[in-house]
Amino acid sequence: MDEIRFDDRVAVVTGAGRGLGREYAALLATRGAKVVVNDVGTGTDGRGTSPSPAHAVAEEIRAAGGHAVADVHDVGTTDGAAGLVAAAMRRWGRLDVLLNNAGIAVLRPLSELTDEECRRVLATHVGGTLNMLRAVWPHMAAAGYGRIVNTCSDALFGDSGLSVYAAGKGAVLGLTTASAAEGAAVGIKVNAVVPVAATRMSLEAVRDDEQMTALLTGLFPVRHVASVVAVLAHETAPCSGELLHAAGRRVGRIFLGATDGVVLEADPTPETVRALVPRIRATEAFRTPSSVGESMAYSLARLGVGSSEPLALDLKTPAALD
Repeated sequence: MDEIRFDDRVAVVTGAGRGLGREYAALLATRGAKVVVNDVGTGTDGRGTSPSPAHAVAEEIRAAGGHAVADVHDVGTTDGAAGLVAAAMRRWGRLDVLLNNAGIAVLRPLSELTDEECRRVLATHVGGTLNMLRAVWPHMAAAGYGRIVNTCSDALFGDSGLSVYAAGKGAVLGLTTASAAEGAAVGIKVNAVVPVAATRMSLEAVRDDEQMTALLTGLFPVRHVASVVAVLAHETAPCSGELLHAAGRRVGRIFLGATDGVVLEADPTPETVRALVPRIRATEAFRTPSSVGESMAYSLARLGVGSSEPLALDLKTPAALD
């Protein structure tokens, strides 16, 4: 097999001072990429800052013969994201790969979350991802090339204490599919990884569970996730708008699907819908639309109007009326 290389490519990795981000940055660097190691050095809950993690990783990469610079901009702000991208462009004059990995977690029941904690989590996951997408987009679109890998989570499936964290990751899912559709015309592929790994964040969440801690450290080393991310970050990335589940030596796909459902012969009433819920929820037959137009076209076809070919919808914000 041809080796996956990143020679002459410039990659920005957010949250690269520790854990998964550190592994991503190191792997891409060993395969030829010039890497901007971004990290503000916070705790797992987003509090505190330190420039040390980013500088330490950049130095490790350079000591191993690679090319890397440290960056401590806060991507949770638009100015921070713009500053990070500007630094990459000043240093190497291009930007080919973005790995949106920065993340924090506050894991508590809904009733115990403070406003400030919600703001902090959403600013990092939603704001950080969106800010970086907006900052890199003009450069990648102008070059006609880009590879972006966002970070989602098993939190999408839900569990107790995950509400605000899952909300942030749900937004990242939407950003991934929407930006992938937008990027198709300009050579930008956008995917996401759903990692299961022994990181600071995951180990802290199970610190009182010795069995789970042992499972995480034994079966889910962070280096396994890095190989999956490298495939999505490469010029040969085989997909766009998708989520790959990287769980140790198991790699799968997580997707948003729509069941075939039912087509009623008459206008629905609450009673007829309730009676048909088992058939509506059945997952034996489903689709994974790659755009709003494809989803809409299928619904129209099921209703006997038009074909199932994707619709070219104009979803631009209409101009304000006088």
